[in-house]
Amino acid sequence: MNAPLDPTTGSLVLPGSSAADLLQLVRTGQATTRAELRRLTGLSRTAIVTRVSALVDSGLLQLGEELPSTGGRPPGALVFNQDAAVVVAAAIGRSRSQLGIFDLDGRELVGDTRDHEVGIGPDELMPAVVERLGKLLVGIEPPVAGIGMSLPGSVDPVRGASVDSPIMGRWEGIELAPYLADVCPAPLLVANDTEALARSELFPSSSVRDLLVVKASTGLGMSTVSGGRIVTGRVGTTGEIGHTRVPDADGLVCRCGATGCLETLAGGWALAQRLTASGRPATHVRDLVALALEGDAVARGLMRDAGRHVGEVLAVAVNLLNPQAIVIGGDLASAFDLFVAGIRESVYALATATAVRDLQFLPAAHGDSAGLVGCAALAIEHSLRPAAVEARINP
Repeated sequence: MNAPLDPTTGSLVLPGSSAADLLQLVRTGQATTRAELRRLTGLSRTAIVTRVSALVDSGLLQLGEELPSTGGRPPGALVFNQDAAVVVAAAIGRSRSQLGIFDLDGRELVGDTRDHEVGIGPDELMPAVVERLGKLLVGIEPPVAGIGMSLPGSVDPVRGASVDSPIMGRWEGIELAPYLADVCPAPLLVANDTEALARSELFPSSSVRDLLVVKASTGLGMSTVSGGRIVTGRVGTTGEIGHTRVPDADGLVCRCGATGCLETLAGGWALAQRLTASGRPATHVRDLVALALEGDAVARGLMRDAGRHVGEVLAVAVNLLNPQAIVIGGDLASAFDLFVAGIRESVYALATATAVRDLQFLPAAHGDSAGLVGCAALAIEHSLRPAAVEARINP
């Protein structure tokens, strides 16, 4: 088995030599035997045996059935133990919260999705979330290794709190870990909801290394994946395309308090208002999507126009970043073909021919569960990072 190649230089990328590095090679399927680990890492037989034994003793690796012999003694298979722990995922939105318990392979074991009152604060919602999590964890035997949570708008990952979010104003600056301490005393990782969507596209692995991941729902956001890594920026406020000023929105007041934002033309909240003004009552963007899928001409027209406006902003990002694909998630993606038709129209008209020549437009891989899967991925990657693996091996 060959070592992986750097996608930019084409040179060999040699894995590290820690136990966590060996675990990652087995987990991703790059190695299934000690011999393959030796070949990929260059470590001695003794070093491989020592590290693998420690991983087996910790429960993170298991010795599977022996592989077919290629001559001599058949090698023993190494298998990642996805049941060594579980993670909690919580995608908290403006009007809905999705909760789930996942194994270390990212398979959902049990989940619970419920709508909640728009504008509800953490003191009202989090106790209910904690109660629901307590019920989901009943009968779950492996320890909880981490909690991944997503929130709309900007977040402070160090404090585990929302910051500067027009959707979650009552949540701003409120640290969320204390709410969860009793039911689930595990590390809390908090991310923006669009970053969670991007993580779901990369989990467990992806051959597409350069992506623009757009969440189009009540609000609009975008995450950039470059070289297989999510670009978060200095203070975690990347991808706020919904609050990009656009000429067609001049004078229109956004929920953020500014005027001229893209969201006033293409955000789900603005589209629902326009649909209601047309005589079709809509309390949520999902009402618009449902009507559009039923063939309502006004709803379909609003969705396509929204796609055009979003595409005008995305065209600039396409020219700057030259992605392989644009992934669309969120509620508007439920009518993917209709919404993306408008995006394509603008992107193809405004971006350079070279940038769009092989550009793909893709729906979110995990559909309506993408944000929840991304939260699980956030917690899984944190729980399997080198420091966490070493702490488990040497408690």
